[in-house]
Amino acid sequence: MLLIWLAANLVVTTLLTGTLFQPGVSYATALTSIVLGTVLGALVLVGVGVIGARTGLPTMALTRAAFGHRGSLLPVTFNVVVLMGWSWVQAMLAGLAVDALVSAATGFSSPMLFAVLCQLVVVALAILGHEGIARIEPWLALVMLAVMGGIFVAAFRAHGPAELASIPVDPAVELTPALAFDLVFATAISWTVLSADITRNASTPRAAALGSGIGYTLSTVIAMSLGLTAFAHVLLGDAAATPFDPATLVAAFGWPLAVVMFLSVMATNTMVVYGMATSVTHASLSRPLPFVPVALVLGAVSVIGAMWFDLLTRFTDFLALIGAFFVPVFAVILVDYVLQGRRTTLDVLVARGPRAWFRGGVHGRAVAVWVVGAATSWLLTDVWPSPVGVTVPVFLLSALLYALLAGTVKIGSAAAVFVTFPALQALGFDDLLDGLARQLGVAGRLRQESDARGVA
Repeated sequence: MLLIWLAANLVVTTLLTGTLFQPGVSYATALTSIVLGTVLGALVLVGVGVIGARTGLPTMALTRAAFGHRGSLLPVTFNVVVLMGWSWVQAMLAGLAVDALVSAATGFSSPMLFAVLCQLVVVALAILGHEGIARIEPWLALVMLAVMGGIFVAAFRAHGPAELASIPVDPAVELTPALAFDLVFATAISWTVLSADITRNASTPRAAALGSGIGYTLSTVIAMSLGLTAFAHVLLGDAAATPFDPATLVAAFGWPLAVVMFLSVMATNTMVVYGMATSVTHASLSRPLPFVPVALVLGAVSVIGAMWFDLLTRFTDFLALIGAFFVPVFAVILVDYVLQGRRTTLDVLVARGPRAWFRGGVHGRAVAVWVVGAATSWLLTDVWPSPVGVTVPVFLLSALLYALLAGTVKIGSAAAVFVTFPALQALGFDDLLDGLARQLGVAGRLRQESDARGVA
């Protein structure tokens, strides 16, 4: 489990996110933001992953417990949109990396062509060879770690930590420490859409918590810190260097970095396209849709979208969009799990099952919280820009609002447990948490229908 998560996030987008911090904030501030944002964001990712490990359900199936069978189509739809956007971004970055190599060797340059070719390979792998990719991905992670270690050494040999830290902060970039932290936290939210998909096959919830938590934290800190360090190295020689551009780093560190970028996209994007197709095939309440036709249609859209290079200039806006869509969703999932006594029952998979039908298949309170959270995210991003970022405030607002609408939990209690509850349970604190649940008046809210069925 640890190696799977390690491999999943040693990807070009995470690395290049590290190039967005300097010269907006200092090198030390950026490192601090990366570590804190990753650790706190991992709590959300681990919480959802533990629920997946306990139930055996993928992330989008878990949304049925809180949103209802039909209400869950809302996050499922946005999940496909988000994963499609990720596939486009990563294909473009792979195309730029390949183009930098080919251009240096032959003089021929066509980033769009290489992006399309890379995505065509990804779609073929997603349909024919995704299981093989899943098996070799951990080994690819070890290779990428070795290359990244070499780049760290090269960067620090050329410029010591003191030189990297000496780069002056440029106020014109308009990046504060709080916004840097929010950017890192939002990255964790973007990965949480796949959290339970990966951890649901873990041997135990404890293994899921430790593997996903340690693997995600290590891979994110390593990849983002490498992007930060490599770009700081470039800035010392060229103050006008362009961030979030693979060619900038490939020119400085050569073909090994381009190979790492290409392999990371092939591995991760294959699972992204496969995840999109899986979400759509299982979205039907009657019977799953056929996988291959769905994968071909989504694959065609992903190939066409790989030509939209303007998206790269709006990457932070893309992360904000993910936040608007999914921060309220995961807040609701985690709080709902606590309010139901830490039980998400398997009848969420059954159409009109007692646990997740609500009224007409839609849980109105959950959808209302999502609407408020998404609207708040938009307001704090575009109307009244928040000086402390958007992701954390919207997450807290959504969690507390859902707890209040449930009418059983005090604000302070909800804030204390809505994230840590699943993770603490996975680490073996069941007795303590059962007592806490009774204190919060949670135990009495278990569904009688689920108890009667004996489904845990």
